Amino acid sequence: MSDPQPANQADTPSPGRTQSDDPRRPVRSEAPSGPPPLDAPKPWRTEGLPRDQKDDGPEGSGKRPRNLWRFWLVAGLLLLGLWALLSWQDSRNTPPTIPYTELIAQVDAGNVKEIYAKGDTIQGELINEAQLPDDGDDQTTEGTYTTFTTERPTFAQDDLLADLQAHGAVVRATPVVDQRGPIANLVSSLVLWGVLIGVSVWAFRRVAKGAGGLGSFGLQRNVKPIEKTKVRVNFSDVAGIDEVKEQVDEIVDFLKNPDKYRRVGARAPKGILLEGQPGTGKTLLARATAGEADVPFFSASASEFIEMIVGVGAQRVRQLFDEAKKVAPAIVFIDEIDAIGRARGSSRASGSNDEREQTLNQILTEMDGFDGTEGVVVMAATNRSDVLDPALTRPGRFDRVITVSAPDQVGREKILGVHTREIPMAPDVNLAALAKATPGSTGADLANLANEAALRAARRNDQVVYQADFTNALEQIQLGVARSVVIPDDEKRRTAYHEGGHALLGMLQKGADPVRKVSIIPRGQALGVTLSTPDTDRYGYDEEYLLGRIVGALGGMAAEGAVFGVVTTGAESDLRQATSIARQMVGKWGMSDKVGPMTVLFDDADPHQLGISDDTLSSVDAEVRRIITECQARAVSLLREHRAQLDAIADALLERETLDEDEVYAVAGITRSDQSQPLPEQASAS
Repeated sequence: MSDPQPANQADTPSPGRTQSDDPRRPVRSEAPSGPPPLDAPKPWRTEGLPRDQKDDGPEGSGKRPRNLWRFWLVAGLLLLGLWALLSWQDSRNTPPTIPYTELIAQVDAGNVKEIYAKGDTIQGELINEAQLPDDGDDQTTEGTYTTFTTERPTFAQDDLLADLQAHGAVVRATPVVDQRGPIANLVSSLVLWGVLIGVSVWAFRRVAKGAGGLGSFGLQRNVKPIEKTKVRVNFSDVAGIDEVKEQVDEIVDFLKNPDKYRRVGARAPKGILLEGQPGTGKTLLARATAGEADVPFFSASASEFIEMIVGVGAQRVRQLFDEAKKVAPAIVFIDEIDAIGRARGSSRASGSNDEREQTLNQILTEMDGFDGTEGVVVMAATNRSDVLDPALTRPGRFDRVITVSAPDQVGREKILGVHTREIPMAPDVNLAALAKATPGSTGADLANLANEAALRAARRNDQVVYQADFTNALEQIQLGVARSVVIPDDEKRRTAYHEGGHALLGMLQKGADPVRKVSIIPRGQALGVTLSTPDTDRYGYDEEYLLGRIVGALGGMAAEGAVFGVVTTGAESDLRQATSIARQMVGKWGMSDKVGPMTVLFDDADPHQLGISDDTLSSVDAEVRRIITECQARAVSLLREHRAQLDAIADALLERETLDEDEVYAVAGITRSDQSQPLPEQASAS
């Protein structure tokens, strides 16, 4: 048996609301597999461009690509060269021309093997090689010949056919030596080049469809703008970010009314950096800002600028900003900017990367080039703002850093309202209850919840979605998909006591999160699950609560030891969770008198490199062991004291397999305290 890590560890989350992710966000094509040339297709996507920017052509002007004439020039030169090569080859293969008298001499000598005539032109082949005769220009002609061509004079009175027959020569009906003329050479060249060009065009189109376009011969793939009437979003599509929206309203107002600010000498921020955990909707917020201001929106992922060829990323950055300036006012959005914006020379950077640094330098240069009149605002998003280069985050580049946090309960309800606008819901659906049951969820999580509920209704061919669909979808997301496995009775009973121990300790401890569901149905890798979630959100935790979390995590292991006298592998995840909380209490939050109020453990650095001594680290380990040992003893003591309630919960689980909140409290004979402190979601599995 094994426990998955709880969805929310004891780390203190920062308060705030967020918006939901856009389920209609277009799917991006994958990048080409090989390094493209410097004039490769533009990697960014656009929304809301003016119609005169939506014509065909790489620059949006409706004209042919600027380098197309080079292709036709090279093709013409190659075609001419191929025709000249074929003509030269034919001239080398042409048989020598001999006087007609030489032919008569060879016929009389019986040395003519075969002959072909077309008009007065005669071709033939000798039996044995003969010496080329003198050409009559007082120069000796050197060389021999076996094939020949000559012209029969019109005044000749001989009977050439009779002479040939007399000496056994063959008179042919086809040429002895096939020759192509200039016209045939030209046609052959055109056919060959036509086949090559046709195959190349077909291959490049296949690659362009499958890999996003590679570009060749100086051609660029057209930037296909997205029709703004179909996918443009505004602040009505964003929920739960009231405080964040206030910070970007000024940008929207500047883009709509720039003269209002220029009259008083004000300028808009050059850049806005959105930071926050994945799924909080940073990209959607940037798109909504552009949609609200009704300006063109250029979006790209930072990793799409990086290629194997040094200089490609910098050139693409220049092209992107040039395009934005042409249609200003506009918004340029760069997603996951930490891919190119990591601190240069930092130990956190993954080695030296000239291409990445050149691309970053170009972004810095472009943002420095703004004077406040272009009307181009740069927005960027990252999950790791702490690793960004200081030159990128200084005032004058990214002037504002906006934290987009996970939404609170009110924000989650609004986000669910956005994501269920197109879902037909039954009257029993209670979005407020769903928001209350999903603490810590981001906009992407809530969008997934709404979609899973709709899928459940569609699978049974229903026309509306019920509250049960949402709760079952939430249970599947939080606890995992149920497995159909046959578990031996003794192992099933041990699992029932394991989960009963988690649930009972959660109900007994003051201020603990209410127990929402207990189940011994196998889900994922776990044989059973105990789910506890708070009534409301909370953003700070005290030492008493954290110790209670450790006691609750060790409840399953303590129950197995108290009842069966054994410890099974089901305690693995429990121990991992308890150890993680204890180490953070001692090494991060200063909740140990022996170690003191200092930070010893860091997420992204070795303590030894920061000067932390081995003695201090040994003290941390000793304190962690002490905390866990004391909590384990407390858990065993409580379960032994309340053994009857533990037996009742285990028997009810063996009978029903799953107990909801009301059932488990009723079985244990415990009344929920109205003074329970709201705390983050906690799940234990075995």
